[in-house]
Amino acid sequence: MKIINGIGASDYVALEKMYFIETVDYEVLPKEGFDPKVELDHFKSVQKQALDELEILYQQTLKKNKTSAEIFKVHQMMLEDYDYVESVEALILKTYSASYAVYETGKKLKAFFESLDNEILNERAFDVVDVSRRMLRIFKGIKDNKELPKGKFILVSEDLYPSDIVKFEYSQIAGFVTKYGSRNGHAAILARTLNIPIVVNLGDKFELLPEEGILAINGLTGEVILNPNNYVTDIYKEKLKEQEEQVKMLLKYKDLKAISPKGKHIEVAVNIGSLNDLELVKKSGADGVGLFRSEFIYLESKKYPTEEEQFLIYKEVLSKLEGKKVIIRTLDIGADKKVDYFNLPKEDNPALGFRAVRICLKRPEIFKAQLRALIRASAYGKLAIMVPMITDLCQVLESKKMIKEIMEELKKENIPYDENLFFGIMIETPAAAIISDVLAKHVDFFSIGTNDLTQYTIAVDRTNAEVEELFDYSHEAIKRLVKLIADNAHKENIWVGICGESASELSLIDYYLEVGIDELSVSPGKVSKVKKAIIESKNG
Repeated sequence: MKIINGIGASDYVALEKMYFIETVDYEVLPKEGFDPKVELDHFKSVQKQALDELEILYQQTLKKNKTSAEIFKVHQMMLEDYDYVESVEALILKTYSASYAVYETGKKLKAFFESLDNEILNERAFDVVDVSRRMLRIFKGIKDNKELPKGKFILVSEDLYPSDIVKFEYSQIAGFVTKYGSRNGHAAILARTLNIPIVVNLGDKFELLPEEGILAINGLTGEVILNPNNYVTDIYKEKLKEQEEQVKMLLKYKDLKAISPKGKHIEVAVNIGSLNDLELVKKSGADGVGLFRSEFIYLESKKYPTEEEQFLIYKEVLSKLEGKKVIIRTLDIGADKKVDYFNLPKEDNPALGFRAVRICLKRPEIFKAQLRALIRASAYGKLAIMVPMITDLCQVLESKKMIKEIMEELKKENIPYDENLFFGIMIETPAAAIISDVLAKHVDFFSIGTNDLTQYTIAVDRTNAEVEELFDYSHEAIKRLVKLIADNAHKENIWVGICGESASELSLIDYYLEVGIDELSVSPGKVSKVKKAIIESKNG
C-alpha cells in the first residue's frame, strides 16, 4: 500500500481499478529547410483529417450528451480559425515543417490563454492543446489502439482532455487522478458535474503510480492510496455507502423550494454560458438562470454576431425555460476576454480599463444590436437584462435611455416585446457598492458579482499563486459591502442576488440570509446543496 497526496477538487471518494492513459511525446524540434508548398499541402491534408475525426466524435457524443458534444464543434472552429491557420502558414513559409508549425502555434496560443485573468478562458488553453495533440498524432502516425476497460474505473493521466474522456461512458468513470490540473480545470468541473472525485496536481509524485492496480481516492482531502489494504478498503467502502446515501438525500432537495426556517423563500438559480447548458438547468432543479454570460456568443464568433443571430439564441433560452426567470448579462468583453474583431487597444491594466459597459456606451452600435435582440426575445419568456461593471449612475441612465428608445422603435415596427421586462445591474465594484443607495432608485434588481468585488476591494489577483490565500469572500470588508448593498436594495423595494462563486460557499449561507439576500445563483451541480443549506439555516 502506498499513499500520495495531490489537490482534492471534488467532494467525493472512489475505490476502483485504475485505467492509465499513457503519455505520448508530441514535441517537435525546430528544423528549417523544408519545401513550403509540400508542407502547406501536408498541413491542409492533416487539418482535413482532424476535422473529419472531430465531426465523427461530435456525432457520436451527441447521442450521449449534447453539452459534451459541443466541445468538438469548438475544436473544429479552432482548427479553421483565421489567426490559427495564419500562424501555422507563416511558420511554414519560413521553411519550417508543417508539424513544427502546428506544435509551435499550439504552444503560443496555450500560453496566451493561460495568461488571461479569467478561469473560463484559461480553459481554452486546454482545448488548444487537445486540438494540437490531435493534429500531431496524425502527423506522427500514432494510433490509439489500447483496449478500453470494461466496468467502472478511475481514469489516471498526466492531464485529461475532452478527447480522452469522450471515449468512455460517463457511468464507467468512478473518478479522476491527474499529474497536472487545477480545481477549476475542465476535468475538475466535469467531476463535480458527475458527482465523482478528482485529485489533481500530484506533480512528481504522479511517477509513483504504476499502470495498473486498485486506487482509493478522496476528492476532498486529495489522498490517493495505491492498492489499499483490507483495513483501508473497508473504510472506503463505508465512505462510499455514506456517499450514496448523501447523494440520494440531496435528490430530495432538488425540486423543493428553498424556504428558510423563518419562512423566507430564496431563489436558487444557475450560472450558464451557452444553449448547451439548458439541459443542466432543467436537471438541477434550479428556479431559473441567475447569470447567462452573453459574451460567449461574441467569443465563439469570428465576427460581430448580428441582431438576428443573437435574437434566435436568446429566444431559444427563454422559450425552453418555460416561464422561469432568465437574467442575461450584456456583453462583458474586455480585460481578460479578448475578441480580435473588437480591435481593442492594448492596455497595461485591462481589468481597470476599456471593458463591459464602457465599451457598450462608447460603441453604441454594438450595444444597440444586442439590446434589440434581447428586447425582441423578451416576448418569449421572463427576461431580465443585467448590465455589468457599473461604476456611475450615468452608465445606468444611458443604458435605460437606449432601452426606452429601442422599445419605441419596436412598437412602431409592430414587433412584440415585454414592456415589463426587468432591468438590473451587477454590483461588482466598490464604487457601485458605495453608491448603491443612489443606483437602487433606477433599477429593478441588483446582482452582486463577488468575484470582482472581492478582487477590487481587497486588491488581490485571485489567479496569482503568490497572493491567492489572501482572496477571501468572507473578508470583513466584503461582508460589510454585501450588507450595505442588500440594505440599500431593500430600502427601494428591489431584490438583490449574488452570482459570484461565493453564492455556493455553504459557510456563508447563514450570513447571506441574515443580511437579506433574495437570490443565489450557482453552478448547476450545487443547486441541491445550496437549497439544503438554506432550508436548514440557523439565520433564515
